[in-house]
Amino acid sequence: MPEITSAPLLLIVVAVLAYLLGSVPFGVVVTRAFGLGDLRAIGSGNIGATNVLRTGNKGAALATLLLDAGKGGVAVLIARALVGEDAAHLAGLAAFLGHLFPIWLGFKGGKGVATFLGILLALFWPVGLAACASWLAAAALGRISSLAALVAAASSTMWMLAFGEGRMMLLGAILTLLVYWRHAENIKRLKAGTEPKIGKKG
Repeated sequence: MPEITSAPLLLIVVAVLAYLLGSVPFGVVVTRAFGLGDLRAIGSGNIGATNVLRTGNKGAALATLLLDAGKGGVAVLIARALVGEDAAHLAGLAAFLGHLFPIWLGFKGGKGVATFLGILLALFWPVGLAACASWLAAAALGRISSLAALVAAASSTMWMLAFGEGRMMLLGAILTLLVYWRHAENIKRLKAGTEPKIGKKG
């Protein structure tokens, strides 16, 4: 992790603002804007892009994907530009926690995959691109979004090592563990062979 050089109070402000940004439930906002109803009553009830895709509206799913990734990336980039690298890492974690536990939805949020990838892209884009490529490869082979997410998260540590970004390892490990924790039910279904394929309508 980077050396902590910023004032504690400033870091607290960064964390709070990043959390609030991460808490914006873009999946819910987008589906309502597209007239698709309440996303929490569709498919798995998850607020991420994969569940939006179950509505059959690829445009809404793409918008959710980009916005969820973007909020993580924007939080990191703004914190880095205004404060420093220590704030950037903290902002990434806070935005991720905001997506998982959004204050606007009673702390019941998504699984954080798009936000995770957006954070990696903003912290060090080669690692982010490699993790995205891992997701795409796993999704193309298995056609299961959760499996692709788990592969991308697990591979991110390998990519950090490959690119010599050891200072990302602590944050990367925390985010990866959270991704796996949020996918506990998916992992059970994967083992049972009952996990739905990408694009299957709910």
